[in-house]
Amino acid sequence: MNISSEWKKKGFVDETIPVDVDLIEAINELKKEKNALLMAHYYQDNEIQDIADFVGDSLALAWEASKTDADIILLAGVLFMGETAKILSPQKKVLVPDFNAGCSLADSCPAEDFKAFIRRYPDHIVVTYVNTTADVKALSDIVVTSTNAVKIINSIPKDKKIIFGPDRNLGNYLQSISGREMVIWDGACHVHEKFSVEKIIDLKKDYPDAEIIAHPECKKPVLTIADFIGSTASLLKHTQTADADQFIVATESGVIHQMKKASPDKAFIPAPPSDSTCGCNDCEFMRLNTLRKIYLTLKYEYPEVQVAENIRKEAIKPIEKMFELSEGLLNR
Repeated sequence: MNISSEWKKKGFVDETIPVDVDLIEAINELKKEKNALLMAHYYQDNEIQDIADFVGDSLALAWEASKTDADIILLAGVLFMGETAKILSPQKKVLVPDFNAGCSLADSCPAEDFKAFIRRYPDHIVVTYVNTTADVKALSDIVVTSTNAVKIINSIPKDKKIIFGPDRNLGNYLQSISGREMVIWDGACHVHEKFSVEKIIDLKKDYPDAEIIAHPECKKPVLTIADFIGSTASLLKHTQTADADQFIVATESGVIHQMKKASPDKAFIPAPPSDSTCGCNDCEFMRLNTLRKIYLTLKYEYPEVQVAENIRKEAIKPIEKMFELSEGLLNR
């Protein structure tokens, strides 16, 4: 299929699909035909999570991508996740349904600016959150996710100075937990930055028995009132084991789908953002992916993620270091 320049501008395939096409059935058929694996992040729409071969957070997706024997990996998430899969599996075709599905956090840390930043601290170990571009990973010594960040920071010798980027909220949280002083890049996630502590407190009045659970990308005031802080996967696991029957969830609302599936007798209330009357706080980039786009992406095997080999060789080093230091966390 010849991919038009107009499609390339859009970053996804745009085509009319006959109304009688069952998208779920058609996607499953294409997966079998092409030996393709559909991986979805917890922040995807419910219907995408339900047809995915694997649903997980950034650490789990990176790990699964590294060991799959599929010929094609279709990553229903955002672009940096597709890049991570390609870094780990250069021989595989990696697809992302919409290249417009970027990441506000990754975008807050341009590689050239970050390179200049770390040059100011030549004696520091560079630790970066997985929510970064391949170019930024290539500048790093260790990559972390919210699942393994505390363990990895604590593993760094006390006499070593640390740069952490790009998330200032996660960096500040790690400082408070580990006691390590770090030079922190000033970036943030637009979803977790918008949670309103005032609205969460008001919500708590309506649900006095609910636990407040929060992702460490949230601002400090939100983390201060939280009963439990953890990665997306950790929040999900906590809701399954905690005695509480109600939870106010301060992270992207997509994960609530998995929480309800795992604990149907419990109640999950999305924490509200500060700038909206809506009760949910969704990632506008994650939600660009749709069943329609997944079908067309598998059909035409486009758009395909590419990472320059010189960048990939450097970017894989801090990811492999992460896996090495994450022993015991990968099979949670």
